[in-house]
Amino acid sequence: MNWLAIFAKPGYRALLALFSGLLLTFSYAPFNQGWLAPVLVAVWLLLLVRSQTPRQALAVGFVFGFGWFSAGISWVFVSIDQFGGMPLVFSLLIMVILWAYLALFPMLASYLWFKTRHWYSGFSLFALPAIWLLAEFLRGWLFTGFPWLSLGYSQTSQTLGQLAPHIGETGLTLVVLLCALGFTYALLRKHIGWLLLPLSMYALGVLAPYLNPMQTTGESANVALVQGNIELEVKWNPNQQWPNLRKYVDMSRPYYGDYDLIVWPESAVTAIEDRAGSSLNQINQAALYNDTAVISGIIDLKVDRQNPQGNYFNSIVVMGEQEHPEGYYYGNKNRYEKHQLLPIGEFVPFESILRPLAPLFNLPMSSFARGNYVQPNLNANGYQIAANICYEVAFPRQIAAAVTDDTQLLLTVSNDSWFGDSHGPHQHLEIARMRAMELGRPMLRSTNSGVTALIDERGRRIKQADSFQATVATGRVALVEGTTWYRLFGQWPAWIASVLLLLAALRWRRITAKHVNQ
Repeated sequence: MNWLAIFAKPGYRALLALFSGLLLTFSYAPFNQGWLAPVLVAVWLLLLVRSQTPRQALAVGFVFGFGWFSAGISWVFVSIDQFGGMPLVFSLLIMVILWAYLALFPMLASYLWFKTRHWYSGFSLFALPAIWLLAEFLRGWLFTGFPWLSLGYSQTSQTLGQLAPHIGETGLTLVVLLCALGFTYALLRKHIGWLLLPLSMYALGVLAPYLNPMQTTGESANVALVQGNIELEVKWNPNQQWPNLRKYVDMSRPYYGDYDLIVWPESAVTAIEDRAGSSLNQINQAALYNDTAVISGIIDLKVDRQNPQGNYFNSIVVMGEQEHPEGYYYGNKNRYEKHQLLPIGEFVPFESILRPLAPLFNLPMSSFARGNYVQPNLNANGYQIAANICYEVAFPRQIAAAVTDDTQLLLTVSNDSWFGDSHGPHQHLEIARMRAMELGRPMLRSTNSGVTALIDERGRRIKQADSFQATVATGRVALVEGTTWYRLFGQWPAWIASVLLLLAALRWRRITAKHVNQ
């Protein structure tokens, strides 16, 4: 009996699809078993090939996606359960709805491939990468997007990940799919020669570092990342605003003078910016005196005649050494305002309907306005820094748009305390590492409770702080020069390659038909 026949049985197929999706979580941080990704995708492809009807293809894609996201982003439940203020059954229902929504995208890819597979020859699976990238683009765009757990991130710490400076995370997703195609056709065609496809991808991964154009300049920045580890109940308590600020000031004081940059996490200053003027001015003067720059997340409120209620902005400001001789002053242009807001956490769609329903839709600071898509680099102690806040680091096109020829460092500040001691913060760090690799610039990542880390231009961790400790991660970050291929060409090579594969499958069908007619 052909053992592949098991993939054609509906019950086994659904079970295998679910477990393949669940196990895919181990490809990502903190487990870092990236080798699993192409193997598990190959299992899904075998299940898809054995589907007999469009409904079966839909089921395979949905169940695979449901397993993938239910395990992969299960950490979201921590924030909903602890801060949502709803009965457990409703918290679980929200999670199931989220998992089901995200599962629609692999389901869409499965369905589109199944409905078009008669256009191709026996190499029809080579059309799948273009369809998959289309579905993933939609996932990262619809309703502001949720591009978490894209397949390419699974290779961040792997050999294939060394291709990131050349083809980016989207290109790595294509590489994972190509490896999976090689495994799949080796089984379907019973020919070991197909394994040359994944072997060639891994060979390119081994060679990739030797083609990396980034070179050190001989200069460096001495950086201190302050991790306050302030509990959220305390952080957002209005009576704790000044004690929280004093904690960051006290933790930073030993590093003035010896360090070029001191970085505080997202909304480290919880007082509204224009109401914290005297404290910020004191920090600014101390930093100026010691030739240091302090970079901090802060909440700003802008009020004008057209909008007397004002708009809140999740912002980053620079105190101390910068272009202006006086350093920081309220309203200066040397700041960053978050553009990509987190649904529910930072803005509530249909808020007139949802906000009355549950505390989940009334989290602290859940009504922000957007900053511009592209903003000038921060200038801090002479360093040009492309900044982003928290969730934004998962949007590669936005991060790349902020990087110029003068950019020396990347910066992301975050507060992952909402997700507790889960795998979510580690996945977040993995995404930040990928941005450093793609753009060939060191990344500074400062968080409230972890994972705080200094990352070099190859995605390697120079220093990582222990989570859930009040500590300071320090290190010397080497500056680099050069331009990665990814920064030059973006995601276009991956898209073009996937379309060429699709066209090649069509061409193979015509060649096959021609030989049959002869």
